[in-house]
Parts: sequence; C-alpha cells; structure tokens
Amino acid sequence: MSKSIRSNLFISIITLLISFVLILCILNNLYLQQYYINKKKNILIENAKKLTDMYTGDPDDIQNELDIIANVTGSSIDIRDKDGKIIYRSSRRFANEKSVMDNNKFKSSAGQSEISNKINEYKEGKYTFETRTDVQLKVDFLTLVTKLSNGDILAIRVPLVSIDESVAIANRFIIITGIIIAALGIIWAYLFSRKFTKPILEVNDIARNMAKFDFDKKCKIKRKDEIGQLGQSINYLSSELDTAITELNIKNAKLEEDIERERKIDEMRKEFISSVSHELRTPLSVIQGYAEGLVSNVTESDEDRRFYCNVIMNETGKMNKLVKDLLNLSQIESGYFHIEKTEFNLTSLIDYVLNKYKSIFVEKNIEIQFEPRESLIVSGDMIRIEQILTNYINNAINHVDSNKIIKVHEAKTNRKVKISVFNTGNHIPKESLEKIWNSFYKVDKARTRAYGGYGLGLSIVKAIQELHNNFYGVQNIEGGVEFWFEIDKAQLKK
Repeated sequence: MSKSIRSNLFISIITLLISFVLILCILNNLYLQQYYINKKKNILIENAKKLTDMYTGDPDDIQNELDIIANVTGSSIDIRDKDGKIIYRSSRRFANEKSVMDNNKFKSSAGQSEISNKINEYKEGKYTFETRTDVQLKVDFLTLVTKLSNGDILAIRVPLVSIDESVAIANRFIIITGIIIAALGIIWAYLFSRKFTKPILEVNDIARNMAKFDFDKKCKIKRKDEIGQLGQSINYLSSELDTAITELNIKNAKLEEDIERERKIDEMRKEFISSVSHELRTPLSVIQGYAEGLVSNVTESDEDRRFYCNVIMNETGKMNKLVKDLLNLSQIESGYFHIEKTEFNLTSLIDYVLNKYKSIFVEKNIEIQFEPRESLIVSGDMIRIEQILTNYINNAINHVDSNKIIKVHEAKTNRKVKISVFNTGNHIPKESLEKIWNSFYKVDKARTRAYGGYGLGLSIVKAIQELHNNFYGVQNIEGGVEFWFEIDKAQLKK
C-alpha cells in the first residue's frame, strides 16, 4: 500500500528535524571546546597587547588596569623580571605549576640558569600559549606568555576547567533543547502536513468529479501561494471544460442542423436541376417550334411574324438570365467570385437601372418613386452593385401587389450609403426571412415558377455584399417589404 502525501511529508519533516538536532550535537561536541579556547586566546591576546602598550616597567603604574583585566577575564596575571623573579602577582597564592608541553617547573627553588634559559625563549611581540598544570591543585591552565618592552615576562592564565564546564553545560542545554524541539516539531509537523495536504485532497476530489463531467463543485482555497494558484487553475480548467463541452454540445446540435440543411439544399438542388431541365426544355421547344414556323413561312402577315419573333426573343431572354445566374452561382461556390472596386456616381447608376425598366413599369402600370439627391460618389464594384439593384427591382416587380408602388430610397451615414427598395405586397413569413438568402430557396414555388425565377438572385446579392464587407437585409414594414444594402462612401482626396 502506497503512503499518502501527508505521511511522506510528516516523516520527511521529522527526519529533517531530528537530523538537524543530531548534527548540531555532534558539531558541538567536536568543535565547541576548540572554538571556545580560540575565542579565549583572542581575548587574552587583546588584553596582553593592551598591557604591553601601557607597561613602563613598574606594575604599580598600571595596577588598576591589571585588576580590571584579571576580574573581567577570570584570569590570574604574573609579571617576572629578566631574572625570573616575580614582581607582580594578581592572586595571593603562589602557583606551583609546570608546563604540560615541556614539563618545566616554575618554582622559586629552580636554578637561575634554568630560569634564564626559559625566559630567553620568549620574544617581544610574540604571544606563546602553554597548557600548565598546578601541581598542588591539579588544575590545568591556558597560559599566555609574552616578553614586555623592558624584558619583563607577562603571563596571563585562565583555568581550562571553566571552559570544559561551559562546553558541558552547552551540550546538555542543546540536548534538552533538541528533545523539546523534536517533541514540538512532531506536533507541528503533524498539524502542518494536515493543513498542507488538505487543499491537495480537495483538488483531487474536484478532479475526480471533473472526470465524471461534474463541474459544479469549485475549489474554495483562499491561499495565495502555489497551492492557491493550483486551486484557481483547477477552477479555471473546470469552467473552461464546462464551457467547451457546452459549446461542443451546441456545435453538435448545430452540426446536425447543418447536415439537415445540407440535405434540404441537396433536395433543392435536385429540384432545381429538374426545374432547370424543364425550363430549358420548354423555351427550347417553343423557340424550335416558332423558328420552324418562320422557316416554313407559315405566317401570312407581318404582325404574325413579329409575334413569332417576340416569343423567340422572350424565351431566349429567360434562358440567358438562367445561364447568367448559373454562372454566378458556379463562381460563388468555386471561390472565383471577385470584385473590382472603383469610385462611381451611385445616383446616376440608380437612374440608369430604373430607366432600363421604364417600359416594364409602364406596361405593368407600376408607380416608381425615387427622389434623387445630390450626386453620391461611392466606392465599390459598379457592375456588381448594378446586379444587386437589378435583382432587388426584379424581385419588387415580381411581388408587387395591386397597389403597384415601388420606392427606391437612398440615405447617408458617416461612412456608408444605404439603398432600399420597397414594394407594396404581402409580408415574407418570419421563418423565411433568413432562408431567402440561401441558394435555390423559394417562398412561393408556384409563383416563382410563373415569373421564371430560380431562387438564385438573393444568394448572389449576399455573396456580393460579403465580398464588399457590407451589410444587407430585408424587413417587413407597413404596407409591404423592403430590401436594403449598404455601400462605402468614396474617400475624399486631399
């Protein structure tokens, strides 16, 4: 069974804490005594230098300073003359001592030559440390010995037993402190590991819920460290996954709709092919019949011949329109439907298109309403804009009611010109307002077939406006239907 993060963290902290206490005890035992002795040596050297600078040959001159140093450092101070005779001693008792290093005794009974030889070993400005033992007291001393400027010998000694006691006390203190720290550390490590792993367990629980596609539960971690950031990231990931899955479901639904729409479009195309075949066959048959009649000279009068010719021309016009629409549709679907922008007078173009339909307006008794303003210079593909106007006006003519009114209106905004074509007549059903821009779509199939429409004109308008990056649309208003489109104003040249 694998250990939890909480257990591993708890064990790691305790191990680290105990290791630290053990290392501290070992270092203290190995190096604290030597460190303490070195510090004592530095203190003795500093005081020896101070006494050396102040000493003039008479200890009485620096009696106060000698007493202060002896009391502060806990040491005893001796000064001997060149012959080894004691001329100053800070303690009342004469130390019966020997050097551990060379076992030489410093007694008053020692020979003069022996004392002189020992004194000559010390040099002025050089500080010699010796470990000496008081033979009577059996106490070791750390002794600093140096020669003063007049040849006298200064000896400052401190008992090593005080150093040993200090080190032992320090060791005991560290052991006791280590035990207390370890005990408190165990409690702290348990509480810390529990607090530390609690948000991780919370994140793990939320991750499990996310795996089950449950994104309702969120992290409530308020920390500002990496774990807090992890909680925020988990919340963000949960929200993003929730959004992504929701969007995916929506897109799947839309894909199903698109598939259904494509199926309907395919059905419309099949119907279109059938209609086109019928529409092509019908005018071709009519043209063939009337052309054969003209060739056979079955007509007896000029009026009959003109009628035959008009029929042939009308059927040819329908076929030409169908072929043009098919060509435009092919260009749209293949991506070769392009525009060439130029600057032109939009008002003049509207007048030109309306004049082309003047005879039809008269023939069908349609009232055309258009009040041209000042010249509107726009930027766009003039041929394609003419195609939009033509499709809108054809659509208005084919759907105008008995009131027979068509209105063309132009309006300016800051950067656009909006052109609208209104015809009196029945409203377009709401469910068809968006669909009429699709290829092959017909609101009233019977009526569309009657005037020779194939459901391509408005889809071509849509493609032209999208290439211009401009808006277009249709709306049912009081009395009829209004189609509109926008075009860019021409930029004024400075």
